[in-house]
Amino acid sequence: MKILGVIPARFASTRFPGKPLADLLGKSMVHRVYLQCKKAKRLSEIVVATDHQKIFDHVISFGGNACLTSDQHPSGTDRCWEALQLQKSSFDFVVNIQGDEPFIDPGQIDLLCSSLENTTELATLIQPVSSLEQLLSPNEAKVVLNTKKEAMYFSRSPVPFVQKSEQENWLRETTYYRHVGLYAYRHDILKEITLLPVSVLEKAESLEQLRWLENGFKIKTVETDAEEGLCIDTPQDLVRAIDYLKKMKNQ
Repeated sequence: MKILGVIPARFASTRFPGKPLADLLGKSMVHRVYLQCKKAKRLSEIVVATDHQKIFDHVISFGGNACLTSDQHPSGTDRCWEALQLQKSSFDFVVNIQGDEPFIDPGQIDLLCSSLENTTELATLIQPVSSLEQLLSPNEAKVVLNTKKEAMYFSRSPVPFVQKSEQENWLRETTYYRHVGLYAYRHDILKEITLLPVSVLEKAESLEQLRWLENGFKIKTVETDAEEGLCIDTPQDLVRAIDYLKKMKNQ
C-alpha cells in the first residue's frame, strides 16, 4: 500500500502570517514537521504543499519535497487533493499532516496508516477526554462513535448529554472522545469530498468533517494514547515551543 504524507503549508494566516517559516532554534517550523514525518515508517513519500514560492524554495533548500498549489483553497483537504494530482506516482491513500505541529509524534502517523484497508474511505485519530475543562471547551471537537468505531458525529459541545447526572460527573458516567486532527483519505474518496458543497452541519459547528458525514461517507476512528503535541497558531505559541525545545536540549 502506497501512502502519501502531505503537509499543507499556507503562507497567509490571520493570527500568524508566514508561520511555516518561523524559526525554532535554527530550524523553521515546516522543517521540523518534515523531519518528524520522515521518522514515520509507513509513509511512502512526503510532500509539503504550499501556496507560496518562499516556502517552496525553503523546503527545497533543506532537501525536502514540495509542490506549489493554489492560494484559493478553502481547506487543507483541498490542498491535499491538488498535491496528489501533482505527484508523478500514484498512491492508495493520502495522510493530511498538520503543518503547525513541529513535534508531531511519528508513531501517531504510523498508527493511523496501519489501520488503513482497501475498504477504508476516511480515517482519523481520537483520544479519550481527560478533563472536564477539555470536555466543555468549544475548541475541542468531540466525537460520538458507533459500534464499529466509526464516527457518527463531531461537535464542539460535550456529546452525549448525560440527562440524569450533574455535568461535573459526566466523565464518570460515560467515555467521551476528542478528535485528534490527523486525517487519512483513500485517493478516490479525496477527490469526491473536495467536490462537495459546504453542508448545513459544517456551517453550524465549523467542522469540515461533518460535510463528509452528512453526505454519507464513513470515517474510521483509531484511538491513540500519545500525548498531545504543541500546535502553533500564534506568536505566543511559538515562544512556548522555543521554551520547550530549550528544556529538551538541557535534559
